[in-house]
Amino acid sequence: MRIAVTGSIATDHLMTFPGRFAEQILPDQLAHVSLSFLVDTLDIRHGGVAANIAYGLGLLGRRPVLVGAVGKDFDGYGQLLRAAGVDTDSVRVSDRQHTARFMCTTDEDGNQLASFYAGAMAEARDIDLGETAGRPGGLDLVLVGADDPEAMVRHTRVCRELGLRRAADPSQQLARLEGDSVRELVDGAELLFTNAYERALLLSKTGWSEQEVLARVGTWITTLGAKGCRIDTADRPGIESAAVPATDAADPTGGGDAFRAGFLAALASGLEVVDAARAGAVMATFALETVGPQSYEVTRDGVHERLVATYGPEAAVIAPALFDGAP
Repeated sequence: MRIAVTGSIATDHLMTFPGRFAEQILPDQLAHVSLSFLVDTLDIRHGGVAANIAYGLGLLGRRPVLVGAVGKDFDGYGQLLRAAGVDTDSVRVSDRQHTARFMCTTDEDGNQLASFYAGAMAEARDIDLGETAGRPGGLDLVLVGADDPEAMVRHTRVCRELGLRRAADPSQQLARLEGDSVRELVDGAELLFTNAYERALLLSKTGWSEQEVLARVGTWITTLGAKGCRIDTADRPGIESAAVPATDAADPTGGGDAFRAGFLAALASGLEVVDAARAGAVMATFALETVGPQSYEVTRDGVHERLVATYGPEAAVIAPALFDGAP
């Protein structure tokens, strides 16, 4: 299965605050918030949701096609992605803008405050996904991730016109998107990814009930952090799948993206959705145990051990399938 991942490509500036945001926020002063946090650490890492997902798929030997817009400062970043097994030939390089920047501060409870500067990402709307689909090998599945809003809608329409299977993953852009756009992104998607908060926001933005969403998508995957995830389809009750416990959680940034990489790679291997959720969970845990969304590594034996320890002997089939074709 040839998978294209569209969405943001960015540089992450990750900071840690040795306290709790909640203790600094006064409920009666929310109309006049002016806060500055003295942070203990700063890590500058490569990120962006599309690049993070593509990185995870690359580690599993899937040779994903990355689709997004970057600046001329992308050269070194692009080399690292290619070394990880990512096809960057469909990345647009702007001659005017810098690559996008994500700035995030995490407190000791894992809560995050973040800002995102789009930069070159605004030019993603000029990318013709049809050209990528027309390259040798074609495309079997397109994940439409958080990106320039116009680009997300355009990619969705191209998928519909070309009959390409599609996964909708609006994530952080749900706050920016209007209801009509969210409905267009969701309608007809084979897969829909959200976290718990995004699930509620999506329902609010679309005006649809959960059953109305499920009537329009194949499978709705909702990540629940340390509680694992929930898998919903229209024709059966929801299934909950546990997370793989982290031995030492270092940084939550990119955990959800790693989950998506594992989930998609498992589906590409022919595994059922429950096993795909477990594959996603183990990838997320490896990411959580490492600072930065593209710093973790995985091995067949390491994945196998964590899966069997969490889910029992029945999970032994996942790692061989997940790494099928990987170097």
